[in-house]
Amino acid sequence: MALTGLQIYKLLPKTNCKECGYPTCLAFAMKLAAQKEELSKCPDASEEVKAALGAASAPPIKLVTIGTGEDKIAVGEETVLFRHDKTFFHHPAIGEILPDTMGEGELIKRVNYLKSLDFERAGEMLKVNIIALENKSGDVETFARAVKTVSKIWNRPIALIPHSSAALDLAMKETAGNKPLIIAGSGSSEISAFARTAKEYSCPLMVCGDGTLEGTLKAVDEAKKAGAEDIIINPASDTLSNFLTHQTVIRRAALDRLDPRTAYPTGVILRGDDLPLLAPAAICKYPAVILMENPPDELYISLMTLRQNIYTDPQKPLQVEGLVYPIGEPDENSPLIVTTNFSLTYFMVSSEIDSSGVTAHLAIIEAEGMSVLTAWSAGKFTAEIIANSLKEMKIAELVKHRKIIIPGYVASLQGELEEEMPGWEILVGPQEASDIGDYFKQVW
Repeated sequence: MALTGLQIYKLLPKTNCKECGYPTCLAFAMKLAAQKEELSKCPDASEEVKAALGAASAPPIKLVTIGTGEDKIAVGEETVLFRHDKTFFHHPAIGEILPDTMGEGELIKRVNYLKSLDFERAGEMLKVNIIALENKSGDVETFARAVKTVSKIWNRPIALIPHSSAALDLAMKETAGNKPLIIAGSGSSEISAFARTAKEYSCPLMVCGDGTLEGTLKAVDEAKKAGAEDIIINPASDTLSNFLTHQTVIRRAALDRLDPRTAYPTGVILRGDDLPLLAPAAICKYPAVILMENPPDELYISLMTLRQNIYTDPQKPLQVEGLVYPIGEPDENSPLIVTTNFSLTYFMVSSEIDSSGVTAHLAIIEAEGMSVLTAWSAGKFTAEIIANSLKEMKIAELVKHRKIIIPGYVASLQGELEEEMPGWEILVGPQEASDIGDYFKQVW
């Protein structure tokens, strides 16, 4: 666990020199414990103290990188069990397992389909992050050919699920420079050999257990002794209940620094008909790499959307600048729509306006990044605030008509806003962004 203020105080020089900006070393130690100050402010701290505090303050879960280039995957360095305690730092990687028994044409078609799933939501590009190739054929040459085929057309990270060290060695010749994730399957008798290969090529290694925590940690021990440094732990749980238990126990043990073998990110390989149930659970608790065999195509978009929602930082509301944004090429006769500066609200509303085929002026009111109802409840989206903001935006010069469309959830502001803005007609819009197109057809 992280050091307390008193534990840090015992390591400080206790001179109370005040050069750090605090009256006593104890006060400074308390700030260090709360991660609100840097040890560099203490001029008398020895190198031994700096090393001790540095080790104690290091993330309890190791950072592991898969792949290279701009699409490389970084996982680990998480510090909490629950997002609201701080935040989750790295999105889990979502990927699909492809067998080497697929023909070259089939592989290319599937890889291109997975690439086509990229889409933008709330200003963020969502995508499938990784493809895993499995040596289902058992033939080393077939496996190497499949790896070569995919490596040529997939510029994102790759995972390898070989069933022998011979298959791994041949496959690495085709993709070693891409720093693939090597996966040692459940009960693999060659974990040590795979670990040595991972060390040789500086690649991460997913260690799959036997479905028990004890067996999984023994496998981690074996991999570490063989030289593996960047490890991802997969307990290979056999039921949803065991999956949740194993993932939670490993995360808690890592955060509390109870066992150094748990100080790595976790992963999961999902197979079978329960994917629509298991995959969302995996997004929430806690695997950093989620690989699926034969997932339904329609599952991807919902998973990527859920991932974005879960891994948004709750302490830093995503927000856009309070301005009037043109959607399309609006003119003086185009509708004027008002909403808050919560980025998800902005992107949802703007995309629905764009899809409707109607050009419009979208006036974004500064509301500290809150959604419409939250901002209204907090007094950040009132008639007075809206009116003052619109006047500062000089909307009277933007449109000839005198009509303003407000969100349906704050219909109660209609009368108040008309009092604040005499001469303007306040129209109550739909509650949901998805209804904007129909609203324009009926009202505008």
